[in-house]
Amino acid sequence: MLDAEPSRDVFLLSPAHCGGRRAGMLLRPGATSSLAVRLREGTLTLGEAFSFMSGLYFRGKLAYARAFAPDRTLVITPTRGLLPPDTLVDIAVIQEFATVDIADGGNRFSAPLRRDVEALLERAGSSARFVLLGSIATGKYVDVLAPALGPRLHYPIDFIGRGDMSRGGLLLRSAASGDALSYVPLDATAPRRGTRPAKLPPLPRRGVLS
Repeated sequence: MLDAEPSRDVFLLSPAHCGGRRAGMLLRPGATSSLAVRLREGTLTLGEAFSFMSGLYFRGKLAYARAFAPDRTLVITPTRGLLPPDTLVDIAVIQEFATVDIADGGNRFSAPLRRDVEALLERAGSSARFVLLGSIATGKYVDVLAPALGPRLHYPIDFIGRGDMSRGGLLLRSAASGDALSYVPLDATAPRRGTRPAKLPPLPRRGVLS
């Protein structure tokens, strides 16, 4: 588990959906892409797997967190709490993740996450700030993180009103430019939706498989 430093940001990245079409491309028996082969071998990282399964959104979150806090980035997982993005995963782990619907807020998701957040708090300096790069419109992450982190839990204000693809594009642009986004405390009792902002210019397309 990462050690947070005083006055430094810690990024908490929401996970990819592990039960969708792109996950199936990695899990399909006999798949020959380099990512699928490495997943079978157990040499694929969590960050690489989630970046492929989620596409632009998780790729943006990971690029942004690595640009501004490469040693203070943790990924929220469906069943294993908080893990560094460089954690190696295999087929069994991804299949395990796919069995949990995070939106239901079940104990298999919330208990490990709550455990790891509490452990992280014990290691963190008193002024460390925790920035959620994930959905704030619903309670699936907020309901677990907010009670433990309180006013130290922040989110990018520019996330309000944007969909996943728009957030991913925004994060990739910020990572490339070196200009960090502005963060505000996450008030779980306040409205967390807003007017959709203007569309960002399209990013260059990437291939489906690596």
